[in-house]
Amino acid sequence: MRWLGIDYGTKRVGLAHGDEIGVATPLPALTDPDETARWAKLGEVIRQRRITALVLGYPYNMDGSAGFKAKEVDAFAAKLRARFGLPVHLVDETLTSDAAESSIARKDRRGVRGSGLIDSRAACLILQDFLDQKNPPIAPEA
Repeated sequence: MRWLGIDYGTKRVGLAHGDEIGVATPLPALTDPDETARWAKLGEVIRQRRITALVLGYPYNMDGSAGFKAKEVDAFAAKLRARFGLPVHLVDETLTSDAAESSIARKDRRGVRGSGLIDSRAACLILQDFLDQKNPPIAPEA
């Protein structure tokens, strides 16, 4: 399997790649202001990496209810399925952007916001969480 992790945003789409090894790696985010160009680039990434399934961050609230952006993400997931014909797995993205942002030095955060670095790190956390759930670590023998 070849997975593409996605942190959806209306301005930037963070991306991460993972395979049967079980390690997520961030990819450059889709930052083009033109939505059509972002979709074209997404298709290019899917083809080049021979992606077999998509893992999309889903905006749950802290209480487990769907967040206000959930309908937007639902529509994006439907468009992904229709356009690429791949399965789309929804994964709780609670606090991933905060965790991704905290991995960058405070003085550098403002400068990297528009680059998509934080978004792709968030996509990496989303995908890694999914991969860890699929393939939990094996406990060492006693």
